[in-house]
Amino acid sequence: MVVSTAFELRKLHPRRAVLLYVGDFDCSGADIERDWVKRTGCWDQVERVLLTYEQTIAYGLPAAEGKKDDPRWPGFARTYGFDINRPVQWEVEALEPEELQRLVLDAIDPYVDREVLAAALAEERRQRRDLADFLSGWDSRRPGTQG
Repeated sequence: MVVSTAFELRKLHPRRAVLLYVGDFDCSGADIERDWVKRTGCWDQVERVLLTYEQTIAYGLPAAEGKKDDPRWPGFARTYGFDINRPVQWEVEALEPEELQRLVLDAIDPYVDREVLAAALAEERRQRRDLADFLSGWDSRRPGTQG
C-alpha cells in the first residue's frame, strides 16, 4: 500500500519528488524500496514510513503467516534472521488507526511546503463556497420548482 497522499505530496512540495511508502513488513517491501524510482521514473527517492522491522518490535505487533511460495522469502529471512522454513509478515493495519494516522502525518510534515499548502487550502475553501452558493440556488433554477 502506498500512502494515499503521495500524489498530493508532490503538489505540496514540487521541488522534492519523494514517495513515502506505507506498507506491510514483508519480503515484497524490499522490491518497492529498491527499484520503485527506476520502475516509475517519477520519484527522486522512496522512503519507508511504515511498517519497519523496528516498529513491529516497538509496537509488539503480531506476526501473520507469510507466503510460503514467495521466492523472495529466503533472502528476506536471512537479512532479518527469520526461519527460512516459516515465512511471516506483519500487517500495517495491526496498528491502532489513530497511531497509524499520527505516524503518517509526522512523516509527511517535513516535506510539506507551507506556502503551497496554504494556497491549496485557500483554493479549496473558495471552491467549497462556490459550490455551496450554486447548490443554495439549485431549486429555484429547476423548472417546476419554487424557490
